[in-house]
Amino acid sequence: MDIFSIFTLMGGLAFFLYGMLVMSSGLERIAGGKMEKWLEQLTANPYSGFLVGMIMTIAIQSSSAVTVMLVGFVNSGIMKLSQSVAIIIGSNVGTTVTSWILSLSGIQSTNFFLRMLKPESFSPILALIGVIMIMTSNSKFSKRKPAGTFLVGFSILMFGMGLMSNSMAPLANDPRFTHALTLFKNPFLGLMVGLIITMIIQSSAATVGMLQALSLTGSISYMVAAPIIAGEHIGTCITAVLSSIGVNTNAKRVAAIHVSFNVIGAAIFLTVYEIWLHTFKFPLLETANPFGIAVVHTIFSILAAFCLFPLRGLLVKISYFLVKDKKNEKEVILDERLLLTPSIAIAQCYKTTAEMAKLTREILVMSVRQLKQYNPKVTKIVNKNELVIDKYQDVLESFLQKLSGKDMTEENSNKISQLILSISDFEKIADHSIHILQIAERMHRKEWVLAPETVEELKKVVNAVKEVFDITVRAFVYNDIRTAYEVEPFEQVVDDIAYVAKKNHIRRVKKEKVHIRRNFAYAEVLNDLERISDHCSNISTNMIQSINSSIPRHVLKNKLKDEDLPGISQQLDQFKKEYSLQLIE
Repeated sequence: MDIFSIFTLMGGLAFFLYGMLVMSSGLERIAGGKMEKWLEQLTANPYSGFLVGMIMTIAIQSSSAVTVMLVGFVNSGIMKLSQSVAIIIGSNVGTTVTSWILSLSGIQSTNFFLRMLKPESFSPILALIGVIMIMTSNSKFSKRKPAGTFLVGFSILMFGMGLMSNSMAPLANDPRFTHALTLFKNPFLGLMVGLIITMIIQSSAATVGMLQALSLTGSISYMVAAPIIAGEHIGTCITAVLSSIGVNTNAKRVAAIHVSFNVIGAAIFLTVYEIWLHTFKFPLLETANPFGIAVVHTIFSILAAFCLFPLRGLLVKISYFLVKDKKNEKEVILDERLLLTPSIAIAQCYKTTAEMAKLTREILVMSVRQLKQYNPKVTKIVNKNELVIDKYQDVLESFLQKLSGKDMTEENSNKISQLILSISDFEKIADHSIHILQIAERMHRKEWVLAPETVEELKKVVNAVKEVFDITVRAFVYNDIRTAYEVEPFEQVVDDIAYVAKKNHIRRVKKEKVHIRRNFAYAEVLNDLERISDHCSNISTNMIQSINSSIPRHVLKNKLKDEDLPGISQQLDQFKKEYSLQLIE
């Protein structure tokens, strides 16, 4: 094996890893937002969690990537530590699918149909189909494009596998290489080789692929291959360990569970391997082939899963022993590891924005109450909460900006646009609420008291705005487009009420000659309340536009004003009746 064979081997490995990356990207886009729904619905049950872990790994072709996602999910509070165990076990079984696909390269036959099963026969055809699908895609958001990307990625992966096989072909007749392989008959040494190689390239599938390529030379036995396979399962944990740096305690425990599972699994596998070797020997002394390597890889994963699945609680206890609790841990709002799965990242952004919306409502309610009865302690709470709102906005906008650079579906792209606009509107509602609080503080300091009739009118405007805001938050939190359509008609009523309240206030001022600054204070409060209602209208319009992106925003807003929505006329009439104001003479 000369230097050029080594170059070919390295190039083959590069193509293999890049192909896996392209496949993962294509499958993530095909899945869209479904992965997040699977996680929500299925991870509560350990058996369905096992299936989720297996399906996710088959989809993205990397158990390490799944574990990195789990670190992010637990770190962000999306998932409990106990839920992650079954997924980790399932992902270790799911990773065997890659080795079965790669084992097709070992088929030897002159039969046309059997030859077509070989990846080097059908992968060029898949690559051509994939390229045609990408080139004929009308838009970057077309479903055809991610499917084509997946096919091209698979073809690149198989091309890399072929390069690795060809680079290792000269080793079959090299006596020095054959002699070197006898050193790996020591199971501990074989385990360390598999561990180190996998740690370096950070892909257990690539290590198995290299082993299968090596088996095509006919110079490696199962006795050599089995310990290396055990080692690559431990080596693949390095990605999860590295991803756990800088996360909270429970997220670190996910990586600890991954390491514990694979170390204990390797110990069980090697124990069975030694007993079998000293009792039967056959077929461990036989020459390995790609199919047999896939079988050994699968036996390891299923054996470890069978033995440790009932002991999930023990794995959690081991993680608590290895990773101790820390005091004063910083709260993580959004973990950047979620960027690996855009659909789940977007879902978490919605949840975080919903928390921001609920806190904004609290600020609004407390600020308005200060107009009636001022309390300095409440002012401190409101100001503190407003800083949290600002933090939410900074984190969300920064995260969404990074997320927008990812390859994703049109639906997810529209959701990001809607979120960015809605986050800004919620923050502005909080700003208007703070302005009302400042007016209340000034009125308290100046000892200004509103007239009883003014208080009654203000009470109606405030309650109407709160109801509109509640409808908006409910629509946003539950992603209820039907409820979002209701906001604009109710907001129009608020505009009418605020208009009458302002007119009445101006007439009272002229009649009673109220102090000019006190006069402005009440008018400012009405303006803030009206602006809050307008921002509620913006949020609902953002939601509707996310599924009607072809309609310009201003056109959609005018349409919503004129549209007679069936089914809410009775509620709207009741709303007008409850909060209507009479224009004074």
